[in-house]
Amino acid sequence: MGVRVAVARRFGADGSRVLRSRWRTATMAAGWAFPADWPVREVDDVCRAVLGTADPSGELYRLGGARAESGSGLAETLLDLAALHAVLTGPSGADGVVSPDVDAVPARMLRATALGWGEVMSRQAANCAADNPLTGLATSAYLRTRLREVYAEGPRGYVLVLAALDLSRVTGWSRVVAMTLLADALREVFDEGQTLASIGPATACVLLRRDATLARAVANLRLLTADRLAVDPHVAPTGPVRVWQEELPETWDRAVALVAGLGR
Repeated sequence: MGVRVAVARRFGADGSRVLRSRWRTATMAAGWAFPADWPVREVDDVCRAVLGTADPSGELYRLGGARAESGSGLAETLLDLAALHAVLTGPSGADGVVSPDVDAVPARMLRATALGWGEVMSRQAANCAADNPLTGLATSAYLRTRLREVYAEGPRGYVLVLAALDLSRVTGWSRVVAMTLLADALREVFDEGQTLASIGPATACVLLRRDATLARAVANLRLLTADRLAVDPHVAPTGPVRVWQEELPETWDRAVALVAGLGR
């Protein structure tokens, strides 16, 4: 506590602004590649946190995630963190020169920042894959690409069929099994090249042209999914599957927003 109070006193009444300025200067001097990408909201959150009395791990975690979102590599992100640490522990004068050293940063600060960075990168990697490795359905990223192609041609005649389970009543591996069974039913019913995608933890989507067989296909999906879920008592509580149709909005942007909202 005493160390944190002493640090706060070093930066004065306007400590957060002063710390932010010195931190930015140290990071730029250390070779930050794109100065315009440095000032994110999470920087201010970290400044307030490290000058306070609470553990700043949460703010550092979010800063790591923000750096990953903006395209910064892990080495660059940790160098930025080292610049912050050097400013906090280095010369107290306004013109004090600091030398960022990643090895000098406390493990708690490194771990929080690196975990935040890694979480975002893992999510981005998963979204870039074409298929979900567990269900075999296309990812949301691939569905967005297909929607862009559809809108380039003209979306008239296309429709989205949504299928959702209630995963709140099961836990663990049963949730994965239930979605895998739903995916199997989708592939059996829609087997003529339609785009089948997983858009959320409990929701799948089919992008297809509307035709005279659509109503029968939707009814078949309900029945087939019910049969598949009933086989295993551990996943049966996730049913009955909710199946409905959504018209495509006028623009691609609205379609992407619609799918994102339906997947939550």
